[in-house]
Amino acid sequence: MSEYSWPGENGRRVPDAASAWVETVRVLPVGTRITGEVVGRQPFGVFLCIDGRPDAVGLARIDRMPRCMELPTVGQRITGEVVWHADHNHQVGIVLGEWAEHEDLLPRFRVGQVVGGRITKIASIGIFVRLADCVEGLVPLTGPAASAEAFREGREMSVQIVAVDHERNRILLTERVP
Repeated sequence: MSEYSWPGENGRRVPDAASAWVETVRVLPVGTRITGEVVGRQPFGVFLCIDGRPDAVGLARIDRMPRCMELPTVGQRITGEVVWHADHNHQVGIVLGEWAEHEDLLPRFRVGQVVGGRITKIASIGIFVRLADCVEGLVPLTGPAASAEAFREGREMSVQIVAVDHERNRILLTERVP
């Protein structure tokens, strides 16, 4: 099975969402808690078969997913909440419980702040440092003397925040030498 698939490609019956749409909207109003199974996976989100509603098609869109998480896999059981209805394609919008409960920690970081972190990756452009759950920053390697050889993955280091780009979810760092 490929990483991406449509609901009918995974041995599941394709629901007749159009004929059941009025009833689906009635029994699954916005705010309804649901459980179900992932039956299709696309770059824009996952399709769900909602327990007790065999003709309802749920869609959890990737734009509601925290940046550090991954889409659930086909066959995975999920819980979530109905957040919208799309009449034009008869889909029930779902935000997954683990997504809704996840706190975005990026806004807590400020320019000038000194923090500790663990090196997660060494690349030609610099050193990636995990500052908190789902928050990594980059210490760029600049200048002719700059070298990644002095660093190793897993090492703890102290860094100072140089820039926080909320639009692009990026933090620029500089190494703090004690």
